[in-house]
Amino acid sequence: MAAADSCSWFPALALGVSLLKCLFINAYHSTDFEVHRNWLAITHSLPVSRWYHENTSSWTLDYPPLFGWLEFSLSQAARLFDSSMLQTHNLNYCSHNTLLFQRLTVVFTDLLLVYGARECCRCVQEPKDQRDVLSRPSFVLAVLLLWNFGLLLVDHIHFQYNGFLFGFLLLSVAKHLQHRHLQGALLFSVLLNLKHIYLYVAPAYGVYLLRSYCFTQDHRDGSVSWRSFSPVRLLALGSIVVSVCAVSFGPFIAMGQLPQVLSRLFPFKRGLCHAYWAPNAWALYSALDKALALLGVRLKLLGEAGLPRASMTGGLVQEFQHSVLPSVTPAATLVCTLLSILPALASIWRRPRGARGFLRCLLLCALGSFMFGWHVHEKAILLAILPLSFLAVESREDAGIFLVLTTTGHYSLFPLIFTPAELPIKVCLMLMFTIYSFTALRKLHSGPLLRPLESGYLVGLAALALACEVAFPLSPWQQKLPFLPLLATSVYCALGVCYAFLRLYATLLRPEETHQVL
Repeated sequence: MAAADSCSWFPALALGVSLLKCLFINAYHSTDFEVHRNWLAITHSLPVSRWYHENTSSWTLDYPPLFGWLEFSLSQAARLFDSSMLQTHNLNYCSHNTLLFQRLTVVFTDLLLVYGARECCRCVQEPKDQRDVLSRPSFVLAVLLLWNFGLLLVDHIHFQYNGFLFGFLLLSVAKHLQHRHLQGALLFSVLLNLKHIYLYVAPAYGVYLLRSYCFTQDHRDGSVSWRSFSPVRLLALGSIVVSVCAVSFGPFIAMGQLPQVLSRLFPFKRGLCHAYWAPNAWALYSALDKALALLGVRLKLLGEAGLPRASMTGGLVQEFQHSVLPSVTPAATLVCTLLSILPALASIWRRPRGARGFLRCLLLCALGSFMFGWHVHEKAILLAILPLSFLAVESREDAGIFLVLTTTGHYSLFPLIFTPAELPIKVCLMLMFTIYSFTALRKLHSGPLLRPLESGYLVGLAALALACEVAFPLSPWQQKLPFLPLLATSVYCALGVCYAFLRLYATLLRPEETHQVL
């Protein structure tokens, strides 16, 4: 467990990052700022029965009901800042007080992230030999979680509430590490009813709790003892899940609005890829399709006039038809996702490795869903990066994977912030976090962490960053091929994410004794 004297440095870390977040109040914010302002207005000024029907704005409520109630709670305080922000017809409203209020709500709700990070730090395996505070795994983990570049960029510049949500996830993971499984299940159930993207990791929770909580004994060879199944424990878990879902969805079921709510939560007409290509398997698939289409036109095997004109890199959320390769359907992405996570689920069923084995499976479910899911948001890479931080401070091999995935995933978020004024901010923040990650983990594990291939890939990523952020804006290609930086970023980063995914799988499927831990 982490040293008890963490109380002397943890509050300083939390306070420092909170003050840093306040410096971004007047920075660029995306349309997500208006999304959440509109949700404040919807939940405050309309009855519950209208929440999932209101469409005055195109930014309709499309999160689960518990998040709607969070917005309703925040709206009560919003009245004290500027009541005009709570009117549904005030589209794109952004007064100074509105800006101040919404920015501060993100900083305030991040207190749950602070608490979750603190609980995770308590669960870290500390080395027996005494080290200075800055070199302790618990301290390094606290910095990696609280000062995570991706969260700073996405929440406090771009604007979202991911820190609050990750607080629930980290708390849930910590409770499982502390063998408080019912509390962990309750926290995750609440999280699912706040934002349904966490369905990505629900299979890991379901299999782990069924195997390691509902079955209480194993045979000597590690296989499950079917006679040890506890109906009482299964009933307890089921009661928690059903109760939370009843509180969340119950009113809408009673009003006969469940189909309407689900249609908002799962809008399959939005297309395979979000805004620009998230760095996943479909980015590589779509890039290959474009390359084959261009080759086909040049060889006069395809007619240019007959090719689809829609561009998936133009920032639009839309349906898209591939030109040469078969177009991908939601059902196909579901099958691919299930196939990608099935070995991980089978592994923790056959060979449970405790809560850390569960955490590794959770990471693979998150990455599998990111790699093959439908309409994946580029921000979803954080769902793997933050939990991997825990394993990175305990295992040398995981630390190397963390450096590859984090550097790649964080750079893939750069296109979210495209304004010139914020360029120095995002570059400096990422450099600070990346340099700290490399130096702290290298010192923690006493040696180099990357293989030559990985080092070469990250050097290429740095070259790509210079080309996209510095050289391309000054070149004549900016007018002719404006989508090129997005395309190059998505494809190159997809290679790194795929590599990290495969390496994580290797660590899960190999014999446990070969895994290097501090």
